[in-house]
Amino acid sequence: MKIYNSLSKRKEEFIPLEGNKVKMYACGITVSGEAHIGHGYQALIYDIMRKYLKKLGYDVTYARNYTDVDDKIIAKSHETGIPADEYAAMMIENINKIMEQFHVDDPDVWLKATQNIDNIIDFVSTLIEKGHAYPTKNGDVYFDVESFPAYGRLSNRNIEDALDGVRVDNDDEKKNAYDFALWKSAKPGEIYWDSPWGKGRPGWHIECSAMNRAAFGEQIDIHGGGRDLIFPHHENEIAQTEALTGKPFVKYWTHNGLIKVNGQKMSKSLGNSLLLADLLQKYSDEAVKFALLQTNYRNDINVTDDLFPEAERHLYEFYCQLALVDEVVSKFKGAELTIENEDALRAAEYTAKIEEEFNACMSDDFNTALALSNLFGYFKDIKKWLNEGKTGGFFTALSAAAQIRKTYALLGIFTKNAKEYKAWYEEKNAEEIPADVKAIAEERWTARANRDWAKSDELRAKLAEMGYAVKDSKTGYELIKN
Repeated sequence: MKIYNSLSKRKEEFIPLEGNKVKMYACGITVSGEAHIGHGYQALIYDIMRKYLKKLGYDVTYARNYTDVDDKIIAKSHETGIPADEYAAMMIENINKIMEQFHVDDPDVWLKATQNIDNIIDFVSTLIEKGHAYPTKNGDVYFDVESFPAYGRLSNRNIEDALDGVRVDNDDEKKNAYDFALWKSAKPGEIYWDSPWGKGRPGWHIECSAMNRAAFGEQIDIHGGGRDLIFPHHENEIAQTEALTGKPFVKYWTHNGLIKVNGQKMSKSLGNSLLLADLLQKYSDEAVKFALLQTNYRNDINVTDDLFPEAERHLYEFYCQLALVDEVVSKFKGAELTIENEDALRAAEYTAKIEEEFNACMSDDFNTALALSNLFGYFKDIKKWLNEGKTGGFFTALSAAAQIRKTYALLGIFTKNAKEYKAWYEEKNAEEIPADVKAIAEERWTARANRDWAKSDELRAKLAEMGYAVKDSKTGYELIKN
């Protein structure tokens, strides 16, 4: 098993710190708003990592947090008039419901910042005692970055670079501009807790370090999160934790790529955030997963107009084959079939091949993209065996289909009734395409034939605005309703 370590910038053999036990933590959601596709993707990736490590026989304890107090949540509290703790609880309930619809399992341990205030205060107090942090007259506490010489090794930044592109707190009492807040004094009307430095609340970075220490001790095996957390969040986690313990905090740092929408980073300011709830109203949870897992988890995902419709179409085609297999099973149910030895051997070898190739992909830094690409070959073979019309072919197809369901359930796909999924997809896409949509599609096809790519792209965008994605082939095109 090899995992890419963001700290060493290379793949490393996975060897846990303590025998067979794996302590794994992933940064969760700041609950200032509804869950978007990036939140769903990150939760999916680390759920898959946990499940595959358990499949390999490791004793995994997976912890995940909710940031339920911070500046954004307080701002939302002021905006809505709902107390910050009640607003956070409401959002956590909403997000949990959406994750259930997405069929991503809960971690083994849920952690919340507001339930670890004592642990956070203890952590900060110890850093002050060790000379790595200092309180101010205003009641804030900052980490002294210059007290930790190794600062910047995860992100390859030195202290002089630390200010670039990162918003810092303006406080005249800070020793250096790049020192970061461990404890923030409460402003009038803000939620607060009592502390040795006055009324206040935790800084963002300290919560993960304190909760990890409370849940796992001084060191963990895997720490995950989105690549946008490398700096400053994870860099600051390393500094404050290792300054306190004097030990390496995390053995393997892992980071998933970011979600982009038509080439642009997804953000509220650009108005291109994709809420997970909205996607699940349009597409099956498996189609969304299939679309996301086609890209290696460390790479960014570019969400185009046809990403999810195309993923759903692929799943539909696969489920059609599974439905045919189920029909064959139903047809021969109760009958005594004679399977030749060579057919039994072929089936056994093929099912072993599916499992072995999947494990080889996943053991190479959780390569879901390659694992999914292998499906096209497997289903091509299943279709061939079904078309043979022979008992041996049926048996091999049945064996392969059963193995695919068993193996790929780890990725959260092929868990549904094939006949029902097929019928659901066909009903969803049975709506008559309006004449004006067809006309634009035809105009676009003509533009492509004339190699007028600019016009073709313009008309594709217009079709997207009308709610349709277009899938081209050598012989024509297919319109898919989004």
